Amino acid sequence: MPFQPIKFYQTGTFTVGNRLLNPEQRSVQSHRDRSNAINSGHRACQGCGEALGARYALDAAMEASNSQLIAANATGCLEVFTTPYPETSWQLPWMHSLFGNAAAVATGIAAALKVKGRNEVRVVAQGGDGGTTDIGFGCLSGMFERNDDVLYICYDNEAYMNTGVQRSSATPPAARTATTMPVGAHPGNPFGQGKFVPAIAMAHEIPYVATATVADLRDLEAKVKRAMEFRGARYIHILVPCPLGWGTASDDTILIARLAHETGLFPVFEAEHGVQVSALTIRKQRPVEEYLKPQKRYAHLFGAKPKPDVIARIQQRADRNIRKYGLLQKEVA
Repeated sequence: MPFQPIKFYQTGTFTVGNRLLNPEQRSVQSHRDRSNAINSGHRACQGCGEALGARYALDAAMEASNSQLIAANATGCLEVFTTPYPETSWQLPWMHSLFGNAAAVATGIAAALKVKGRNEVRVVAQGGDGGTTDIGFGCLSGMFERNDDVLYICYDNEAYMNTGVQRSSATPPAARTATTMPVGAHPGNPFGQGKFVPAIAMAHEIPYVATATVADLRDLEAKVKRAMEFRGARYIHILVPCPLGWGTASDDTILIARLAHETGLFPVFEAEHGVQVSALTIRKQRPVEEYLKPQKRYAHLFGAKPKPDVIARIQQRADRNIRKYGLLQKEVA
């Protein structure tokens, strides 16, 4: 069943707690007995979207599995800021191996649990876009092809943030990174490169694929819970803005993620067995300039020599997503 958003009409009720709602309607994060899978004390940057996304996702998975959960983690920001040796912020069984093999490690954990007859214990693998769309892509595709009983979560901040903001295959066109500088005839990341892994996951026809952002907590939690209802390979791709790498204010993370969705640049939808079954629709599409301007990685598009032609191409990509995924609400007659 598609996620049903809750409308907040009373001033001051749009909070994580939502304590004016009935208990069964409240978010996982509002519960006093939430697992706090990532505890306080980690070393993420201010406004880190990945820290938010991981906490929301893992706490929802913990609730859905009755706290019977094991996590495998790729190398990257999430691993580095939560586990500076000999400390850890994780409050669940958690493993880290290499940059590119989180899916393979999780597959091995799931296989071992199956042999031991521990069907009640579930497995989550997680990584950033570098460890997912690039370095770990082969292991991930293998996990999909075998339909291993693992939920893989990608926290997409659209570059290799931990090692200096280098381009990944999830970096969007025209974006500035340390390896796609805003110089030359075509500044920033080239058009026509990269990959959209949710579509690739759908092509494998695995049981469940979804996208989400940290701007909509309830949608994110609902999708994690839905994923945990399936057995087999599942994939959730979460957009997690990075203030440091994107050049945004640390208190604008949620706003930026919301604009990515409302412009159509990041489509938010669900698919089951290769077929899209729902989309988180928007009432009115926002122009891409509203999303691009607050980010310094796109500053070269609006400088002394603006690039209206590049902005127009980005708008075309957003418009295509709106049509392809049915992201615009239909007017009621």
